[in-house]
Amino acid sequence: MNQTVLESKQNVVSEIQNKFTGSPSTVVAEYRGLTVAEVTELRRTLRAEGVEMKVYKNTLAARAADAAGFSDLKEALTGPNALAFGADETTAARLMANFAKKHKALVLKGGIVEGKVVDQKTINELSALPNRDGMLSMLLSVLQAPVAGFARAVNAVAEARAEGNAAPAEEAAA
Repeated sequence: MNQTVLESKQNVVSEIQNKFTGSPSTVVAEYRGLTVAEVTELRRTLRAEGVEMKVYKNTLAARAADAAGFSDLKEALTGPNALAFGADETTAARLMANFAKKHKALVLKGGIVEGKVVDQKTINELSALPNRDGMLSMLLSVLQAPVAGFARAVNAVAEARAEGNAAPAEEAAA
């Protein structure tokens, strides 16, 4: 029996380690004081955006953090914690921070983003960023602006010529 318990714990540590290294972002949050209904609402909100939230024993999570090379994360692993594993760098932080604004009992403590342990301040800064699609949309707008301005200028010149302002080359040919 003892052997199976040990194997089970080793499997959980391995699972957490894989999530730490395989997820673009992980957020650690203390959920003490949330009701079951609020935790269920949080899970549902996260799941809808592709974020997985799990609750693990802190000792197992700390071992996984050590094994994954994120020893600094152990400072955040005190109290009843939930780990949110995001599909991109910002979604988990954004959703957890938005939920924490409405439910003061949820306290963001830190996490891992792009292979680096980050503190609560960094998680809050990330939460202000849009998701990947939003960032790509913003980039596209920035790239399109000069092209659109050039197209409007060319169109204005073409309209001016069409209104009767003949071009010098056309006058010379006449």
